[in-house]
Amino acid sequence: MSATAPAPAPSPDTKVDERLLKTSPLRRLMGRPELGSVVGAIAVFLFFAIFADSFVRAASLSTVLYASSTIGIMAVPVALLMIGGEFDLSAGVMVTSSALISSMFSYQMTANVWVGVLVSLVVTLAIGVFNGVMLTRTDPPSFIITLGTFLMLTGMNLGFTKLISGTVSTKSISDMQGFSSARDVFASTLTVGGVDFKITILWWLALVVVATWILLRTRFGNWIYAVGGGEDAARAVGVPVNKTKIGLYMGVAFGAWISGQHLLFSFDVVQSGEGVGNELIYIIAAVIGGCLITGGYGSAVGAAVGALIFGMVSKGIVFAEWNPDWFKFFLGVMLLLATLLNHWVRKRAEATA
Repeated sequence: MSATAPAPAPSPDTKVDERLLKTSPLRRLMGRPELGSVVGAIAVFLFFAIFADSFVRAASLSTVLYASSTIGIMAVPVALLMIGGEFDLSAGVMVTSSALISSMFSYQMTANVWVGVLVSLVVTLAIGVFNGVMLTRTDPPSFIITLGTFLMLTGMNLGFTKLISGTVSTKSISDMQGFSSARDVFASTLTVGGVDFKITILWWLALVVVATWILLRTRFGNWIYAVGGGEDAARAVGVPVNKTKIGLYMGVAFGAWISGQHLLFSFDVVQSGEGVGNELIYIIAAVIGGCLITGGYGSAVGAAVGALIFGMVSKGIVFAEWNPDWFKFFLGVMLLLATLLNHWVRKRAEATA
């Protein structure tokens, strides 16, 4: 029987791989991309809690969460796309396109509205694939590619709606089979403790959980950060860059489909000109949440917090009963302050990490 020789003790001069160094929970927290947006959200909440008495009421907070969720459902996949180093300027109009397809297909085919909903899902995902393929197979940047898609969808929304319906809005489908169940899924209201909450809040939270799991626990999440950090370097180590980007654009399209169905089943009819300009709101929410415009950095939680800041500002102004003529001015000031605070906190965190 032989004894096992003890392992030699490491030499004091031996350098330890920095990737294996243990970091404290505080340092890991300071390095999180959403830290600045969380501090900004707390500051915005305290501001309106002081200057708007009705802001902290349960019903008011429910309204804030609803406004935040309608932005956050799109801001989360848009944030993943930005982490991957790309933009989608067609995201806002794609929401309207998704709603129009569901409504017009169901009405014209006299079909169960769920058929229209599924057809809309397929077509909307196809738009995402189109954006991704055009980006990966051609030289123009995503800004130009998706700007072209934005213009095409804007024209198609108006053209097809007037061609089929004769007006700029769709026909009512509220009396069609399947409408009630579809509204329960996409636009119902849940009452908890006597307070009404829109179901979009659950969709929003579910997307945040799934996106966070993808980013932190899956190989595809590593590919997203790698592609955004350096496309050539990622391709050199075997990352499927093209498939990753096409998948990210399909994620944005899926978010647009959810938002579009909520739009349709909330109001029954859809105006063809809606959604223009919302793509900038989604990008702003992601940036406030800590996503870098250059790609390779950010989080889904940060984008959700950015959407929450946007929702608090937009509704807090109303609860404060400020002159609505100054709405955009106050909105711009609050968003600018939140962004600057977010930037300052992140710089402090990077300096101490």
